[in-house]
Amino acid sequence: MGRANVWLKRTFIVVISLIAIISLLLLGFSLFSHGHLHQQEEAEREIAVIHVMYVIAAVIILLTIFGAIGVWKEIRWALIVYAVGMILSSLLMLGLNIQGLASQSQVRQDVKKQYLNLLPLVNATEFLDDIQTELECCGLESYRDWKFNIPNSCLCTDKSTNPCVAAPRNSSLFNSQMGDEPIMIYEKGCLPYFIEIIMSLIRIVLGVTLGVMLLWILSAVLCIAILCQLDRKKDTPAVVYSAEAKAGNYTTLAEVSDHS
Repeated sequence: MGRANVWLKRTFIVVISLIAIISLLLLGFSLFSHGHLHQQEEAEREIAVIHVMYVIAAVIILLTIFGAIGVWKEIRWALIVYAVGMILSSLLMLGLNIQGLASQSQVRQDVKKQYLNLLPLVNATEFLDDIQTELECCGLESYRDWKFNIPNSCLCTDKSTNPCVAAPRNSSLFNSQMGDEPIMIYEKGCLPYFIEIIMSLIRIVLGVTLGVMLLWILSAVLCIAILCQLDRKKDTPAVVYSAEAKAGNYTTLAEVSDHS
């Protein structure tokens, strides 16, 4: 059995160390998210995703242990387990990425449907107040979602960048105003901003998972290269016979001592 190149082994150790760190971070994030979602009702779907994250993190940590032992002791079966496990994990991650890209339009529809269930916006003031102020929007689809009870968080400010429109005269905003000056409120609703933020987060997650998948593939390639070097036979130096050795051109020790 041959020996693996020392720099190849060091590169493999660095890569699997990064993978182990990422897996530990994923495991910690899963624990934190599970504790947070456990306090909420109707979070069965999110908790199921957390359980999948548990399994992925645990499997990858276990595979990195096999890979570390295999490269340190140069154990072929441990390296084979690591390579096969990482290839299968990469294929699984690739499938999840493709599914995530293909389901973006469905996610948009689901998010829109979920938020539109809040209509009419009667008791959602506390939920939307900070969001409307920060995103400079009013209501979900428009300020009309509030009917006549438009909250103060819809008011435009001097620093507003989003388009504004005059509030209806019969809205609650005019209850405390004496003059006839118009009150400007944000024209657009918050739902398009919600959807865009969620889709941006999904794209970021897909990009991160793609980068992690490429790191897994790199580690599998390095592992296969190490296995190929271990399977390579050692070069045995060829035995060279000289003509003098074949002719028996030797001098005995006794003859040498007599001449001296």
